[in-house]
Amino acid sequence: MTALSFDEHGVDVVYEGTEFRMERALIEEATEKEYTDVTDHEVLKLVEPNPSLAGEPRRIADILA
Repeated sequence: MTALSFDEHGVDVVYEGTEFRMERALIEEATEKEYTDVTDHEVLKLVEPNPSLAGEPRRIADILA
């Protein structure tokens, strides 16, 4: 299971026991979108090769609100 923790500057990720940080600029470059318009599902797809996507995708702007 992958854990994502969002803040205004990026995402803290725990993937297969490894913790790392994805900075806002990296996410924007990878998705070609503004950080706040990216969804949690899009971030998960950047981390995991074949993620199990449950529920509706949520925009980072909504998560931070």
